Amino acid sequence: MAHARRNDEPPADAAAPPADAAAGRPADPAPAARPGRFGGLPRGLVIVLVTAAIVVVVAGMRAIPNIIGPVFLALVLTILVDPIRGALVRRRAPQWVATGAAFLTALFIIVGLVVATVLGIVAFVALIPQYSAQWSQALAGLQSWLAGLGLSEADIQSALSSLDPSTIAGFAQSLLSGLSSALSVLLLAMVLLIFLAVDAAVFPARMAKLRSGHEVALDGLRTIAANTRQYFWVASVFGGIVAVLDTAALYLLGIPAAFVWGLLAFVTNYIPNVGFIISLIPPAILGLLQGGPGLAIAVVVIYCGLNFVIQSVLQPKFVGDAVGLTTTVSFLSLIVWTYILGPLGAILAIPASLLVKGMLVDIDPQAHWLQLFFGDTAPPRAADRPTPDRASAVDHGQSAASED
Repeated sequence: MAHARRNDEPPADAAAPPADAAAGRPADPAPAARPGRFGGLPRGLVIVLVTAAIVVVVAGMRAIPNIIGPVFLALVLTILVDPIRGALVRRRAPQWVATGAAFLTALFIIVGLVVATVLGIVAFVALIPQYSAQWSQALAGLQSWLAGLGLSEADIQSALSSLDPSTIAGFAQSLLSGLSSALSVLLLAMVLLIFLAVDAAVFPARMAKLRSGHEVALDGLRTIAANTRQYFWVASVFGGIVAVLDTAALYLLGIPAAFVWGLLAFVTNYIPNVGFIISLIPPAILGLLQGGPGLAIAVVVIYCGLNFVIQSVLQPKFVGDAVGLTTTVSFLSLIVWTYILGPLGAILAIPASLLVKGMLVDIDPQAHWLQLFFGDTAPPRAADRPTPDRASAVDHGQSAASED
């Protein structure tokens, strides 16, 4: 006969208590389900979606290069000349004087680059027709050399039919006309410079007011601006060294208009990795026409010895140390941004990559692992990392300077 169960007895079918509870230890809580990093989407699908978004953005930017190019050029120039405005403000100069000085400096940079490029093209167009007889002799020697290799006369004529001074001069003139058509783009950049120069005067005060809660993003913008200035400073220093050495070497070799080609070497130094090849073409052709293959080879060897070592070996090392970009990324930046923005993208390639890197990688802690591909894997030093008090003091100082 079954006896009645007392109230303090557990039911017969109750589960046995866990060992931890029996021992008096609290049971470990069940691990909470952690949401997926990509919202539960498979990683492969996320990669496909990101790639598709990049393609759409690049296609959209390439559709309007005459708008994006001048806007970004004006922004970069404003960043470059902003220290001039800040220095004048700190010396109690009126705000309109500081803004005007910054604008005139940026305008001088644009005009200087355009004038240097035009001088190089005009000098080349003017010099080439003077060497028509030497050009014919050089072609005759080249034909004999190709015939000695076993090529037929028809193949030689077909290959060399377009190589004459008029064709080369016509190509240079087409470059000059293309540059003149780009004046509308530069005019838009100049107009934008006026407005950006005015806005730059009050931008530090605005940053100080909005800093709270947005420290990472605003510090990232400061880093982008600092790296852009540092890149152009390094490029200008090495460009000046290259220009002086090239001018001296071409003068000693007797190449005409040596100063113009040195100036062209300075301008093309802002084009990463391949700028020296562009600056090499005019003096090499003139060396071939004036002194034959020997002089042309001498020009090529000197340019490769000076420009390749300085521009393609030393300068990328300093640029990489300055802005955190590897040589490979610099070269790929040249290809991508030239494809998107045209010739202007060749000069703006590094600053544009710095902007993309800063906005998508530097200010996102979860994306810092991508620094592995850019080359800057070291975390910021404690001395360089802005503390709240230090950043606030800097912002208040900039705000006070702007108000003065």
